[in-house]
Amino acid sequence: MRSVIFVCLGNICRSPIAEGYARKVLKENAIDIIVDSAGTGSWHVGEAPCENSIIVARNNGVDISSLRARQITKKDLDEFDLIVAFDENNYNDLKALCAKNLVKLGDYGYGGIDVPDPYFYDGFEGFEEVYKMIEDCVNNLFSVKSI
Repeated sequence: MRSVIFVCLGNICRSPIAEGYARKVLKENAIDIIVDSAGTGSWHVGEAPCENSIIVARNNGVDISSLRARQITKKDLDEFDLIVAFDENNYNDLKALCAKNLVKLGDYGYGGIDVPDPYFYDGFEGFEEVYKMIEDCVNNLFSVKSI
């Protein structure tokens, strides 16, 4: 595997956290894999990750503040070796776009369950829970020990 793209709904919560955390893990373990993120929707294109995502990432030593949301493209589907969806809706949307090498992040540590969208939670706790799920699954995806 040479490249991975994490795909959620709007690319402002889950996928930028995963991108940022994956970059950190890959750098710390000297693993050369290209990592990116995108959303299936276009609502937030050009926006920074949501404030709670930036805060939870920063609290865990990851800076995602410079990332900007973008929508998945056909080119992405052709160029990335692995496309990682966060929930069944994202998975089905990507499948409908003929994505190859498509998996759910929850397949890497949570028995395939969805990684829920914390944007729809009340409060910050949902972001902390989702961050932990992302951290566990990304570590398993790249077969590294928890940091």
